[in-house]
Amino acid sequence: MRAFVLHPDLTSDRGRRPAADALAEALPGIAVAGAEVVRLARVHPGTLFGSGKLEELKARFAAEGIGLVLVNGPVSPVQQRNLEKAWTLKLLDRTGLILEIFADRARTSEGVLQVELAALSYQRTRLVRAWTHLERQRGGKGFLGGPGETQIEADRRAIDESIVKLRRQLARVVKTRTLHRAARARVPYPVVALVGYTNAGKSTLFNRLTGAGVLARDMLFATLDPTMRGVVLPSGRKIILSDTVGFISDLPTQLVAAFRATLEEVTAADLILHVRDIAHAESDGQAAEVEAILSSLGVAETTPRIEIWNKLDLLPEAERVERRGLAARAPGTVAMSALTGEGTEALLAAIEAALGEARITAEVRLDFGEGRRRAWLHAERVVVSEVEEDGGHRLQVRWTARQERAYRNLTPES
Repeated sequence: MRAFVLHPDLTSDRGRRPAADALAEALPGIAVAGAEVVRLARVHPGTLFGSGKLEELKARFAAEGIGLVLVNGPVSPVQQRNLEKAWTLKLLDRTGLILEIFADRARTSEGVLQVELAALSYQRTRLVRAWTHLERQRGGKGFLGGPGETQIEADRRAIDESIVKLRRQLARVVKTRTLHRAARARVPYPVVALVGYTNAGKSTLFNRLTGAGVLARDMLFATLDPTMRGVVLPSGRKIILSDTVGFISDLPTQLVAAFRATLEEVTAADLILHVRDIAHAESDGQAAEVEAILSSLGVAETTPRIEIWNKLDLLPEAERVERRGLAARAPGTVAMSALTGEGTEALLAAIEAALGEARITAEVRLDFGEGRRRAWLHAERVVVSEVEEDGGHRLQVRWTARQERAYRNLTPES
């Protein structure tokens, strides 16, 4: 199918327009025939664009045989319905496009559940597309489909019921993942999480360090399903490396919520490897987006990080030399190429240094009156599990010797 990408460019939002052409090309069976930036002084509530622009684009789409229009930004349900009617073709906004890509990429049962939940949440707000005749009534008996219920209300109720079921299934996934995390904590091996903007090279690096065969292609969102493997560092110390879904600017809120279970691996990590495509023209902006999403997920700023300037092999030689020098002088930064292997030894050494303090598993019992100590343990993110029992709490913790000493030195509560 031939597609055309429109970039609505509001005067108030100028300069912050993330490209969607690469997103469109990530959809199978889609050929991007062209793209255009449409300058808007204001958003037209019913059609997004003005009447003159509507007619101009309609003629262009018909002449070029366009069957799908991708709008790089939010489009309301009413705007989508009106634009599809005016242009007699299919339209997707940025959220819908990303959902389509995720649906194509999800492989595991958990990934499929997450995408279905996000898609239903999105679809629920757009039922007006299919049912413009809201006066249609549907008769019925009993609790379901009673007299006077409109079709859109019935559809919304059906979606709500499906969402509840999916959330229950995902809750079981979260519980299983928590149990697995607790089991790993008893070993204990440090968890190192790979994060980064989509297509930054995380899966290629994951394969480089683990020898795994995770899908690694030059495409957006090649990895949706979390993958974990053991890695033995040069010192003989073992870690667990976790590959995660790539981030992207303006990530739909439905997807952030749906993939929270997957991204919990990041919030519980002992070390975060932030992989950047240093050859990308918008590398700095992408890095800022990743940090913003990490913050929104509740990842503590105190969690150790290593910033990896990946894809050195794509830079001209002079710039490669410059980047290597800058990384060497910047603490917690490694310049490398996951594809060629350059810089791998430096990265492993940096991981060793960041995880310098070994963690041990212990059990702590606190009386109900020791709220300050309990709060400190949670603030330090060392609590693996917690059970309430007679007179207090029993907690399993995983901490460093330094954290244990700090805990023991806490002033007893009066």
